[in-house]
Amino acid sequence: MKTFKKIYHQLHRLLAKLWLSFYPQITIIGITGSYSKTNTAKAINQVLSKKYQTLQTDLNLDTNFNLPITLLKIRPRHQKLILEYGVDHKGEMTNHLALVKPQIVVLTGINPTHSEPELLGSLDGIITEKSKLIESLLVKDKAFLNWDDEHVRQMAKKAKAKIIRYGLGLENKKEYDFYAENIQVSFLGTKFTLVHKNYSSVEKIDIETGLIGRHFIQSCLVAAAIGLNEGLSWTEIKKGLAELKPLPGRLSLEKGPLGSILLDDSLRANPASTLAGLQTLADLPNKKRRIAVLGEMGELGQSAAEEHQKIGQKVAELKIDYLIGIGPLQKITTEQALKSGLKKSQVFWVADIVGAAEILKDLLKKDDLFYLKGSRLRHMERILMILNGETVGCKVNSCHFYYHCRSCPYLLSGL
Repeated sequence: MKTFKKIYHQLHRLLAKLWLSFYPQITIIGITGSYSKTNTAKAINQVLSKKYQTLQTDLNLDTNFNLPITLLKIRPRHQKLILEYGVDHKGEMTNHLALVKPQIVVLTGINPTHSEPELLGSLDGIITEKSKLIESLLVKDKAFLNWDDEHVRQMAKKAKAKIIRYGLGLENKKEYDFYAENIQVSFLGTKFTLVHKNYSSVEKIDIETGLIGRHFIQSCLVAAAIGLNEGLSWTEIKKGLAELKPLPGRLSLEKGPLGSILLDDSLRANPASTLAGLQTLADLPNKKRRIAVLGEMGELGQSAAEEHQKIGQKVAELKIDYLIGIGPLQKITTEQALKSGLKKSQVFWVADIVGAAEILKDLLKKDDLFYLKGSRLRHMERILMILNGETVGCKVNSCHFYYHCRSCPYLLSGL
């Protein structure tokens, strides 16, 4: 059966590559990085769709299967193709590039996600693998790079293509082509002023988006930059960004349990997205309490303890009233939060999601802002199910199933 599946996949790739060759007119935009690939792809697609017929990779499939499936969906009407180049094993980027090479590359940022020995091995391994995408660009191509990220700035040296720098302007603003000023985050979305430096002139454009959180501005900036590069007007770009809404489980605002307001960020977790989510929790103008419930971040290899420690320090620095950490690695987070200034009455550590739900039953009050975060395989949705009165018998800290727990045959009894 495995041999049959392997042969089928290879034939599928060959057919996809052949199919792509019939559409030389299509512009291919490739996105890679350790975080924000999906939201960035969505933002770029939303902007470009205001002028062009676009096609984007599916949000929920592994890149190895996603790329050939997407290529086979190309039709004569399509003009722009937006692809996520996800990698978590050595050699995967080479495999992706053998199938389809982009003319435009976006690099969102780098952190230690997938640095375990059986994956990419180290931070250097991650950088080496993801750098292959910008190294594949020709001189006539373009690379849009998140200049806020120190690793990306180093990776830029490997690009032969023209480099366009975007970001929040955390470093020297003189180096940026696109950056943001006057940032405002609310329950309705995010507003900011986009600053575009074009040779000797400077443009300032007021932008509004339905995405909630200052880190989403990076996705909006690169979408605007690519839109401008592809001939869109500022009116078209602004309209596309204004229509963006949060994806479910990626900083989406929902009605929470026990009358709370849920900031659901539970679909994925890595150091950058967790820090960004906590910042959003602090930024939102909520008059009640802010409660962070954090599951573990996965696939961090030797960096796991250090990265969880950084999260604890960040929680203590922000306007967050309570922290609940779940699982062994989150014990490091809670201990660091205490060392960094939070009181014992503000910090809880529990071994599993059932323990977290029991604390929340007593802690959560009406209109509290409740932030939920954890890697997908930690299945943080079980906390919401328990608080909503559903029976959950599974207490495992990590599970190999990707689908929602409500669909799991082991929900009542556990694995």
